[in-house]
Amino acid sequence: MYKSILKLLFPLIGLTAGYSHAQEFKLTSSDISHGNFMKNTFEFNGFGCTGGNKSPQLSWSGAPNGTKAFAIFAYDPDAPTGSGWWHWQAVNIPVEVNSITSGDGKLNYKDVINVTNDYGQKGFGGACPPKGHGVHRYQFTVYALDQKLELPADASAALTGYMVKAHSLGSSTIEALYKR
Repeated sequence: MYKSILKLLFPLIGLTAGYSHAQEFKLTSSDISHGNFMKNTFEFNGFGCTGGNKSPQLSWSGAPNGTKAFAIFAYDPDAPTGSGWWHWQAVNIPVEVNSITSGDGKLNYKDVINVTNDYGQKGFGGACPPKGHGVHRYQFTVYALDQKLELPADASAALTGYMVKAHSLGSSTIEALYKR
């Protein structure tokens, strides 16, 4: 009986012998952390909010093989809109770029598309939940893309999200919190 089990296992062991684990695609930040509250620096300045409207520092590593560009999204699924709130969508970040500094919320690299956020501005727009609405989650996600994307100049957040997810090789998210 053991010999027959071993006969079945040896081919499987052979298949995995040359397999090496790919590096994990990981997003980190010196400004925000998963499950922790953001500082007022990252609050929007407008719509009744008085923060610094500064985007957080982000770094990523371990991009999947075949990555040709990156996209960054910041999204609040708790906004009382029925569809959440898009704070940031930037696509076609060059593959050579693996970090952005604090306050670099309108990326000016060649071919980058800064999509209009739900405040009606291009680039990053900080947290601004309604007063007394409780804790909101802010999902900062970097996507590794299999190609640079072609989007219309007035692309909606939904179209941008669809195209990014259709061409994503992997993603990593930090979910920070904020309330007023």
